[in-house]
Amino acid sequence: MKSVLFVASEGLPFIKSGGLADVVGSLPEILNNKGNDVRVVLPLYLKIAKNNRDGFERIATYPIDMGIIHTIATVYKTVSGNVTYYFIEHQGYFERDGLYGYADDGERFAFYQKAVLEMLPHVDFWPDIMHCHDWHTGMIGALCKIHYGYDERYTRIKHVYTIHNLAFQGNYSKDILGSCFGLSDEFYYNGYMRFHDGVSFLKTGLMTCDKITTVSDTYSKEILTRAYGENMEGVLESRKGDLVGIVNGINVFEWNTKTDPLLAKNFDKRNPFSGKLENKRALQQELGLDQDDDVLMIGLVSRLTWQKGINLILERIEEIMEMRVQFVILGTGEADIEAGLRYMADRNRNKMSYIQDYNEALAHRIYASCDLFLMPSLFEPCGIGQLIAMHYGSLPLVRETGGLKDTVQPYNEYTKEGTGFSFTNFSSQELINTLYYAAHVFYDDKKSWRMLVKNALSVDVSWELSADRYIEVYNSL
Repeated sequence: MKSVLFVASEGLPFIKSGGLADVVGSLPEILNNKGNDVRVVLPLYLKIAKNNRDGFERIATYPIDMGIIHTIATVYKTVSGNVTYYFIEHQGYFERDGLYGYADDGERFAFYQKAVLEMLPHVDFWPDIMHCHDWHTGMIGALCKIHYGYDERYTRIKHVYTIHNLAFQGNYSKDILGSCFGLSDEFYYNGYMRFHDGVSFLKTGLMTCDKITTVSDTYSKEILTRAYGENMEGVLESRKGDLVGIVNGINVFEWNTKTDPLLAKNFDKRNPFSGKLENKRALQQELGLDQDDDVLMIGLVSRLTWQKGINLILERIEEIMEMRVQFVILGTGEADIEAGLRYMADRNRNKMSYIQDYNEALAHRIYASCDLFLMPSLFEPCGIGQLIAMHYGSLPLVRETGGLKDTVQPYNEYTKEGTGFSFTNFSSQELINTLYYAAHVFYDDKKSWRMLVKNALSVDVSWELSADRYIEVYNSL
């Protein structure tokens, strides 16, 4: 058994802005089911405070002194399922409308990391391993060694660092070393934390951890290249012996077609087709689309950014709308993408619906209703959408990158194998060609389509196998 503290900037069931929250909200429970003691610490954001703080147990208030930061932190505790959660409160830093994107993010997450380390004696939990996630927690390994090198309780802790998206790095001026961490410029000049002309939280995490994981095997190889390395490929190459790719899973208790209360009709993999049809009919009615049982319904639930390949869709949206399809899109993102989708949805109200929002309940209904699910990403470290789509009997159409390549087996019309459709190059032509092919199978080869749906529903997208691989990483330390 290992004791592990997950340190992250977001996590379900309390707060989410991206896939990181899904991992932090699902993996600890499975690891605990396997006999470990895994706990989670998060910032106490405004949304969490409003919805939950009154029900939390207040543990302690303690001072945080580091550089120019002279303030206090309060730690709260609760239990959800079989997982203990801690929350670091600082109203000035965290009780804001958003999670990220503020001018003082470096200072906010410097405070958070110090507060997590100072929390340990107050909660009397000294983990074997601190499992840190993304740039917001990248300095913890260094702080353990530098600020607490005299204390064996800290120095005995091993560090695992998971990259969920290498594009977000926490890069700041070197002045942040002194101002927010109380460290000398020595750590900039010796290259320990330096990245270009500044300091990188993410690079520091990569250089100071014992093991690096990322969220799919293909992505672990892609990030060693210039095309995907986000200028960190040299750093990662130096640590590739400690780099492991472990694909994400999903919470199959929450995402369960047999019990999901958000669906119009529940169904299972033994006979999914009547259930999916009832859900399609209900979604068509809800969104004002034509009632058509036989139309190919395409779904997309995503952040609407260039990285997600939405620009490829917009390049071909006129052509897509000329096909016999219905297109349902849920998400927010870049203003020009949102505007383009709104314009096309207004022009094609009977066959396209764009919901400029993120609505968890509607997302469940889209996954259950659509026949095809689009994820034409430029890069995708793992991806959650394609896993949910397969688990809900919707065939993913993806670009072969990162976790999309690892988890979606493209249809082979000769062997009749596959769980979806894929294309290789980041090209709108390849996207539309693959969409035409998927539509051909849907309309002209119903037997193969139904077989593909059953194949997709049979894929194990749970955390079970991946959790075993994380336990292997922990045990190796």
